[in-house]
Amino acid sequence: MTFAKIIKNKAYFKRFQTKYRRRREGKTNYARRRTLVKQDKTKYDTPKYRLVVRFTNKDIVAQIVSAKIGGDQTMCAAYAHELPRYGVKTGLTNYAAGYCVGLLLARRLLAKLGLADKYEGTTEVNGEDYYVEAIADGPNPFYALLDVGLKRTTTGAKVFAVMKGACDGGIEVPHGESRFVGYDPEAKSLDADVLRKHLFGGHVAAYMRMLQEENEEKYKKEFGGYIKNGVTADALEELYSACHAAIRADPSPAAKKERPGKHTIPPNQRKMSKKQKEQRVAAKLLKKKRGGRN
Repeated sequence: MTFAKIIKNKAYFKRFQTKYRRRREGKTNYARRRTLVKQDKTKYDTPKYRLVVRFTNKDIVAQIVSAKIGGDQTMCAAYAHELPRYGVKTGLTNYAAGYCVGLLLARRLLAKLGLADKYEGTTEVNGEDYYVEAIADGPNPFYALLDVGLKRTTTGAKVFAVMKGACDGGIEVPHGESRFVGYDPEAKSLDADVLRKHLFGGHVAAYMRMLQEENEEKYKKEFGGYIKNGVTADALEELYSACHAAIRADPSPAAKKERPGKHTIPPNQRKMSKKQKEQRVAAKLLKKKRGGRN
């Protein structure tokens, strides 16, 4: 007879504590969130801002968020589906698009706060690491911490392209260069040319040229959106350069479209009076008595 140790006994279930709903759903890492949200007591009621970056299958979400007692409050947001306004109509989730979304968020936020003229960031996208510095006689730069959610922070991840765009746009986000694409862990140095190539879609252009030469059918299948919009491999760098300039010229969000017609939800029906209910029952009994005829 083998000995079987009882693990989940009565004492276990009496002490069992249900985890938070978003932890059970695998949506929130509360240990990481607690570190990002926690504020010093000496800074009571001072918002601690986070640069929240999320990638979906077809979109990029970048937001400036602060935690309140009632829940998170979004101060500013930018999305990849806004990029067609600035000339980028396809490839909205690649590395270059992530940089554009981060730049759009930074310029939109600073324009909202009246800091756009004081902190312009860097207008030259050369792949070098840029860190915004405070001006001598003026307000400090806007400070935010990167929040990547459950995304693994591997070297070359696209979430850091959004952070790079936000930093170049004038937001202070503490970071190092070791997670940008082009970083060599052995030499411990960043290849700026490789990073610049990715920021302007050079890796996409190289893949387009390779498929055009080797597999025309696969090229038409994977780059159908580029073909439809007349975007070639040689035009990508110019396309993203124009997008950067357009974002800096007008980062404001598009005007909201009014929904046509009135509200679609029908109003609640008024409750029937006792007399109306009696009349309704009498009408049904009369109809049944007549054999279903009115």
